[in-house]
Amino acid sequence: MLAAMVDINPALVSGLVARQFPRWAHLPVRPVDVSGWDNRTFRLGEHLSVRLPSAERYVAQVEKEHRWLPTLAPFLPLPIPVPLAWGVPDLGYPWPWSVYRWLEGENATPSRIADLRQFAAALAHFLAALQRIDPAEGPPPGPHNFHRGGPLTVYDTETRNAVITLNGEIDANAVTSVWEAALASPWPGPPVWLHGDVAAGNLLVQGGRLSAVIDFGGIGVGDPACDLAIAWTFFSGESREAFRAALPLDAATWTRGRGWALWKALLTVAGSFGSDPVKAGEARRVLGEVLADHVRTT
Repeated sequence: MLAAMVDINPALVSGLVARQFPRWAHLPVRPVDVSGWDNRTFRLGEHLSVRLPSAERYVAQVEKEHRWLPTLAPFLPLPIPVPLAWGVPDLGYPWPWSVYRWLEGENATPSRIADLRQFAAALAHFLAALQRIDPAEGPPPGPHNFHRGGPLTVYDTETRNAVITLNGEIDANAVTSVWEAALASPWPGPPVWLHGDVAAGNLLVQGGRLSAVIDFGGIGVGDPACDLAIAWTFFSGESREAFRAALPLDAATWTRGRGWALWKALLTVAGSFGSDPVKAGEARRVLGEVLADHVRTT
């Protein structure tokens, strides 16, 4: 079922909560400023939130978060979502859904961060702690997290097709060089925990500092390189170097990280070309950062 066929709105959420969790039925439901794409998020009263998958391909995230977040949380230096209740399909909504404890903070933007180098180091320390947690029985990469943590070869065809589509608009030779370097640097180590979607929208800020990490629908165990893409999408210069210095990862992993950032930027440019110049422009900026970093570090 397509997301467009499901109207996820406050009235639906209120009805689901009232029918399945009557202890919270009196609490008001209101949308949040940044609701997300994989899931629609609503605030429930002052201390709770509700998240509902927006399409069937995101449903596996519900069970994963309920299974693993309580296990991971004690080992992490920052708060992460706390699942409190697991809802079931009802009132025409066809998938499971969740109630969480509300985490205070605003989505990360440069203007909200007091010291971007300190912020980058704090995020790196969080990811390093996540990678140290015992990965036993953790979910390996697959469709449930869009192969985050797996080999980049799964995206080889669509990456090369995007290069062909954008021929004349990008430096195809330079882009292909970065991509092939990433493919030639496979992860040799044992699997580790990864977040799967380390992006500014999943990082919360309070008082100018990183205060929480949210949206663990992409978690799994495998190659942590996918979690490095934020080095080029959000950090630059000194903040990128602070992020790099605080993570105990080898050069090959950073090479694959550039591959992940390149793949997403290419698909965004190809998909937005001519229709969304703002998104395309930001993705082109990321491509430039990736290409320049590849030259500097190889």
